[in-house]
Amino acid sequence: MQSGIVYAALAYVLWGVFPLYFTRVAEIAAIEVLVHRIVWSLVLLLVLLAAQRRWAWLGALVRQPKVLAAFAVSALLLSTNWLTYIWSVQNGHLIDASLGYFITPLVNVLLGYTVLHERPRQAQWFALALAAAGVLWLTLQGGRLPWIALVLALSFGAYGLLRKVAVLGALEGLALETLLLAPPALIALVAWWGRGPTSFPTPDLATNLWLLAAGPFTAIPLLLFAAGARRVSMTTLGLLQYIGPSIAFMLGIWVFHEPFSATRLAGFGLIWAALVLYSADGWRVARRQVAAAA
Repeated sequence: MQSGIVYAALAYVLWGVFPLYFTRVAEIAAIEVLVHRIVWSLVLLLVLLAAQRRWAWLGALVRQPKVLAAFAVSALLLSTNWLTYIWSVQNGHLIDASLGYFITPLVNVLLGYTVLHERPRQAQWFALALAAAGVLWLTLQGGRLPWIALVLALSFGAYGLLRKVAVLGALEGLALETLLLAPPALIALVAWWGRGPTSFPTPDLATNLWLLAAGPFTAIPLLLFAAGARRVSMTTLGLLQYIGPSIAFMLGIWVFHEPFSATRLAGFGLIWAALVLYSADGWRVARRQVAAAA
């Protein structure tokens, strides 16, 4: 349990400070950064699989086209999430991106209700209503939907739903997703090779090294998260998941100096209140279940 908390918390801290990485490759187009995340993540994951000799699952997949189709969808959702996040950081929308990950737990509740036919508790419905009011307020005061937050929350929520019912483990699943994304990524990498001063390999050695580092920076937090998730309860994991967007939100205000008005604070306040209610309800139910089991 204690080691699980450390693994999961460390994963969320790394995700929270990830925007600092994107400042090192700010001159590289978001789509090119995405390509490097896919290619170098795959290299690292293949090395890990080779070191552990975990290849049997690949042969079994040939006889399971439905599994391949599901992972193709999850790979598309993951790449959409990655590209949107990279673009938002590079274009001064980190606060909007953090909002997306704040509302992801509530999107999970909504997806559980609509797809898995789960029955949310009364407090969860109230939390969803508060979050919806916050999104509506942000839409009205901004003159448009907070599309960055919604794309991130919906893509990651749907991705989590697919992985929840997936038959592969964390390492194998991520490796399969990157394998499916690799062909177009490799074609793009070759097509852009040395095309200009910002295309890999660039004239700047440091930039090239930062692009190569996209692999471990992407894969390591995911693997830490998988290790932590197996060791802690869903309630504990649900509370820890706010570490990442909280760090990103603070970076957006104090490091990236993005504008944040009082009217936007009101919308965020409604969503934060929804998260407090959602977390408190989950904690209460978990304690009751532990007491009943005892």
